[in-house]
Amino acid sequence: MFKYFLMLFFIGSSPFVIQAQDSMASFGIKGGLNITFFNVDQQNLGSYQTSETGFYAGVFVESPIDGFLAIQLDALYISVGDFNFMNVPLYAKYEVAHNLHLMAGPSFNYFFDFFTNKVKIGVDLSSSYTITKSLDVHIKYALGIDELAPNGLFFGMGLKL
Repeated sequence: MFKYFLMLFFIGSSPFVIQAQDSMASFGIKGGLNITFFNVDQQNLGSYQTSETGFYAGVFVESPIDGFLAIQLDALYISVGDFNFMNVPLYAKYEVAHNLHLMAGPSFNYFFDFFTNKVKIGVDLSSSYTITKSLDVHIKYALGIDELAPNGLFFGMGLKL
């Protein structure tokens, strides 16, 4: 199933590649630390929230629309505790101040070994700060919409290639 997500990423990014000839799309890698929050149901005793720390790494493609707005597509491999999944967000990226960006959009998640229904939909909210032309730092909050989809907080860096 991982190969299907890679195919989805490349097919989804093909309009960016075609547009890249005119508007200078950028490609890169990113990675960092993530903290994932789970609601654990103890049946008759109620539920409580717990968290696990892990890492993520992946690739991105960004295509500018104008001087302040861009579209960014990520494909991230996430490992947390005993499970691994792919996170593929599609962001609208807006520059709110010099080198400071806010991003928001839907995300598609594929869980390799944790859930029976392996595909979950979420919403990702993110911000990034461009340190140099090629390097940025970012923080992201992934909100799981489905009942069993976890929420996550991500801290990382991106490198444009």
